[in-house]
Amino acid sequence: MRKRKLLSVLLLTAALVGAIALGCVDTNDSASTERTPGKKTNTMKIRIKLDNKTLTATLADNATSADFVSLLPLTLTLKNYASTEKIGDLPKQLSTEGAPAGCDPDVGDIAYYAPWGNLAIFYKDSSNGYARGLIKLGKIDEDVGALNTTDDLKTTIELIK
Repeated sequence: MRKRKLLSVLLLTAALVGAIALGCVDTNDSASTERTPGKKTNTMKIRIKLDNKTLTATLADNATSADFVSLLPLTLTLKNYASTEKIGDLPKQLSTEGAPAGCDPDVGDIAYYAPWGNLAIFYKDSSNGYARGLIKLGKIDEDVGALNTTDDLKTTIELIK
């Protein structure tokens, strides 16, 4: 019985380590509600102005998100991609320092796709799952229904101060 418990613990630990390595568990998620008392966090909020709606989002505390913020304010056209996300070209490649190799995006995730150098905002669950080169920048704070259109969306993204 004791060997079974030890094996279970080892398997759970290996699964968690694997999930972190694959970027499935975001260890730098600034949107976490748990905070260490006295520890300063760099929570950044952005405003995403669409044609007919404004959304807010919380960015992760990582080098790629910080590099993204350095581009703001930013106006770009978001185009529909794979009926799951809106994508837009960024004016420069972002830092990928310390970033996981990729991630499995969720609805509402804002991400940077390093191979193409573009921004991606997911409004539906991706059937593709894990994507190598996809780095999570943050998450939209509310319903993402305004993105669920095949139309291109002229968008302005700005830092909320």
